[in-house]
Amino acid sequence: MKMHNNSVKLAIACIGMAVLTSCGGSKQQQQQNAPVAYKTVKVQAEDRTIDTKYSATIRGRQDIQVLPQVSGTLTQLLVTEGQHVRKGQTMFVIDQVPYQAAVNTARANVQAAEAAEATAKLSMESTKQLYDQGVVSEFDYTTANNAYLQARAALAQARAALVNAENSLSYTTVKSPADGVVGTLPFRVGALVGPSMQVPLTTVSDNAQMYVYFSMTENQMLAMAREAGSMDAAVKAMPQVKLILVDGSEYEEAGTVETASGVVDAATGSVSLRAVFNNPNGLLHSGSTGNVVIPVEYKNQIVVPAGAVKQVQTAYQVFRVEGKERKAIAVNITVMPYNTGKEYIVTSGLNAGDEIIAEGAGLVKEGAIVK
Repeated sequence: MKMHNNSVKLAIACIGMAVLTSCGGSKQQQQQNAPVAYKTVKVQAEDRTIDTKYSATIRGRQDIQVLPQVSGTLTQLLVTEGQHVRKGQTMFVIDQVPYQAAVNTARANVQAAEAAEATAKLSMESTKQLYDQGVVSEFDYTTANNAYLQARAALAQARAALVNAENSLSYTTVKSPADGVVGTLPFRVGALVGPSMQVPLTTVSDNAQMYVYFSMTENQMLAMAREAGSMDAAVKAMPQVKLILVDGSEYEEAGTVETASGVVDAATGSVSLRAVFNNPNGLLHSGSTGNVVIPVEYKNQIVVPAGAVKQVQTAYQVFRVEGKERKAIAVNITVMPYNTGKEYIVTSGLNAGDEIIAEGAGLVKEGAIVK
């Protein structure tokens, strides 16, 4: 009788455990299939303008190094750093005394050569008359004529030496090679300078217009060239660009991209471009840095929020809501290389009207039921 009661109790316990297990499994399955609340959005084709930034270096249209053409002691310094100068304006004077002496000596040599040439000419003409009369031999006449030719050559050499001496004297006055702004002045009065020096007397920067150099990746330039038909056409089609200065402010003048390098930098895989900016107020300085901002326009493109995109290595995914059950299905998409940080422009993988999960894509599970 006792054994029978134990058997009954064991059977009841097994039935209870089975019921509990069945209930627990059903409850867990229900929890897995329970709809989850997600913010969703139906994507549409829209127009977007995205500003892309590129690090830039600013240079004067002309940065001309001023080097002396003669050696000597600097006797006058007639400009200051940052001064605006005109082409041909005197900037430095090198000790002129030895060069003036060389000019005086050359002039004296020219006078002596002129006198010698005149004497030789008289001698040659006199000998020729005597030769014509048969008084002297042909040898005498030829000798006199050769002496005259030598005197003429000596006079030409003396005159050339005078020109060289006068040029050297003129080089002691160092003038500005162009309109622009004077750079640093590393040398002061009394310094010994010369043509072989490594550091220039100064640099004159033509800053009426400034060149701004920046780089794009080779892929970006190739995409633009394919769209425009050629590299030159792509450069011409570029919109006006903006310049962000080193303090974060936007420069008041818009710039124009003029050229793109035909050579790809092997180290960086980038292509150098040059934009030109007017500089009427002299606010831009050669050697400064900043950022070039290029607006890129996209017409009739699918735009999705950044929170809707999940990046898996180099691939991009969104979760599209599909079917009557509204399941979240992962869809691979391709996006434009430019983005605002808040949105992505989708080039393939989605169509207008598709409903996607708009936020928290990284936490969504494949097949989740979307409330």
